[in-house]
Amino acid sequence: MSQDDLKNRASELLEQAGIRIDGDAPTDLRVHDERLYARVFAHGSLGLGEAYMDGWWDADDLPALFTRLLTAGLDQELRTLDTLLAHLKARFVNLQRGERAFEIGKAHYDLGNDLFHAMLGKRLVYSCGYWAKADNLDDAQAAKLDLVCRKLQLKTGQRVLDIGCGWGEALKYAAERYGVEGVGITVSQQQADYARELCAGLPIEIRLQDYHEVNERFDAVFSIGMFEHVGGRNYRAYFETVRRCLKNEGLSLLHCIGSNGAPAQPDPWIEKYIFPNSMIPAASQVTAALEDLFVVEDWHNFGADYDRTLTAWRANIEAAWPSLPASYDERFRRMWRYYLAASAAVFRCRRDQLWQLVLSPRGVPGGYRVPR
Repeated sequence: MSQDDLKNRASELLEQAGIRIDGDAPTDLRVHDERLYARVFAHGSLGLGEAYMDGWWDADDLPALFTRLLTAGLDQELRTLDTLLAHLKARFVNLQRGERAFEIGKAHYDLGNDLFHAMLGKRLVYSCGYWAKADNLDDAQAAKLDLVCRKLQLKTGQRVLDIGCGWGEALKYAAERYGVEGVGITVSQQQADYARELCAGLPIEIRLQDYHEVNERFDAVFSIGMFEHVGGRNYRAYFETVRRCLKNEGLSLLHCIGSNGAPAQPDPWIEKYIFPNSMIPAASQVTAALEDLFVVEDWHNFGADYDRTLTAWRANIEAAWPSLPASYDERFRRMWRYYLAASAAVFRCRRDQLWQLVLSPRGVPGGYRVPR
């Protein structure tokens, strides 16, 4: 097909989503390089994202543009060989065991604490806030941490395990507000170093460790925003680890992104540039993996809150960008802007969800009273 034919085809597809090429609306796509069309039709979402990073196109309101694209299902029209390869790789290769478990730490979470400080607000909490009664990011993150502690019914003197503890903020909150002691594990060296300093003076141990290796008993086990890196081939092993580490009368909480339908196919651009070896679980995968191990006491969905969280992160990082080191160059800035905008759209159109599951090994005697 000629370049004009490709442009006409692109225009026809975009019209289905109410988007025009070189129009005046905030959601319209402004093309700076006519090679864009061939690149996108050849490489789908990977081509679209790389073209944005290279400055080939822009839009005034990226999240709204992506919301329109996803709502119209245009991503399904652009499935390419890159999409198929990402799906096959995720399905048939165990990308999250052994040394591979540490790759996500090096590729993403070790990018630089200065970047995450600029983006995440008062606390380094890199997961969805809880906006039920909050009107700003910091309050929403504090509300989320408190919600986790209340759901786990934490009490003074208990010992807790945080699988994928990040920069240690959840453990610090639980120790200071609920009087617990705990162990946090992460696969990121920078996160581990920061968490140890953050939690200094508190009864908290931070380890650079794969969760499979933990074999101790705790009163509560939780995981916030880590399950997305476990991989479908390891879900059963994850829940077996939690069961092994949880006392019979204890509770576990899983906070993770989830897919509406069948197991989600990894997006090739996200897989390459943002979260290598990651996978969004489907509800069917989660329930199958925890069968005969746990009673599901509560399954809470507040996925719409992730749009507000990501929007706040975008505002923070844009405001802070002039003060960040030059090592975060313009191509990185466009990559990060694309990542946050596309992610916001996924939750805005309710394509993905945010789940919190509360699990007990044998069922809470008399029933579990659900905190909200």
